[in-house]
Amino acid sequence: MAMRRMTVAAAAVLVLTVSGAQAQEKQENYASWPALQSTFESTGGNGIMIKGYDPVILRDKCVTTFMAVTPAPDVNVYFNVIEFEATSVQGGTLCANGKWRAMDGSATGTTPFRMFFKDGSFRRAP
Repeated sequence: MAMRRMTVAAAAVLVLTVSGAQAQEKQENYASWPALQSTFESTGGNGIMIKGYDPVILRDKCVTTFMAVTPAPDVNVYFNVIEFEATSVQGGTLCANGKWRAMDGSATGTTPFRMFFKDGSFRRAP
């Protein structure tokens, strides 16, 4: 009986934790994010810089081409395109769940990067 109570208690804590995380996510103020710049450090790190980011919203997608530039001394430039899911939130559009691909078809991936569009400008997640 004690083991069952512990299992029920653990399940209740899990539900409360998930509910709390969902409530916190809903309270995120996207309009307070900093302005998106066309050049910024990649979320993947390693000194890679993203350049030429200029997203547009097309129906249910946010789309942009961009370059990924590796650091010196072995500078390489990779040309890519990325599509995000676009969702209407807080009077604007949240771009999340990005999937990118190299323009030459050599690589694909996903990114945790998120953007928010409202009142004519894009903002990026801090």
